[in-house]
Amino acid sequence: MAIYRFRVSFEDYDDVIREIDIKSTQTFEDLHHAIHKSTGYNPEHSSSFYVSNDQWIKGDEIAYLPTQRKLDRGVTQMTGTKLNRFIDDPHQKFYYTYNFDRPFDFHVELVKILDLEPGKEYPSLAKSVGEAPKAIIPTIAPAGTGEEPDDLDFLLNDDDFEPEETDDLAVEDEDLGVGMSHHTEESEDEEEKDEFMDEFSDNEGFESDDYGNNNKDDY
Repeated sequence: MAIYRFRVSFEDYDDVIREIDIKSTQTFEDLHHAIHKSTGYNPEHSSSFYVSNDQWIKGDEIAYLPTQRKLDRGVTQMTGTKLNRFIDDPHQKFYYTYNFDRPFDFHVELVKILDLEPGKEYPSLAKSVGEAPKAIIPTIAPAGTGEEPDDLDFLLNDDDFEPEETDDLAVEDEDLGVGMSHHTEESEDEEEKDEFMDEFSDNEGFESDDYGNNNKDDY
């Protein structure tokens, strides 16, 4: 039985390298777990291998914990898929993405094909260089602690939301009501003033005539 030795390196951390020996009949899931046994990362995150060429261009995908959309598309899954099914080249390459939520990208290359060592357990770590960078796992505040973001509160209480236009309309209606009341008071004042002036004008004309007639008689 053939033993594959894969060199695994971070795409953004060239000085961190792992070499893993694994049986050709073992699965991509076995390789996935072996990689993260050597990095210390939690393997239970959605991840994928991609069959690649020498330029690390992604081809066929082999997925772990795939999304429903990928399942509907018929993606190949790591579980139950043997490595030798996708090995066509003695230097076969795979582009590997771990944890799509907070991804690390790796280059995985077949560097040797060895003979099985009786009594040796596979997969096994053949070489380890450098310390794996710390994986960032997002944390979520427990519900009911009062630590949820304000925008989250807004979304959760969306049913109670009242548009700001309602307040604006209320203000406009109040302003309009005040304006109408003011206009009505001014109109009433003007009407009273007009009635007073009319009465005053009539009286003034009457007194002028009497005064004129008296002056004319005196003259």
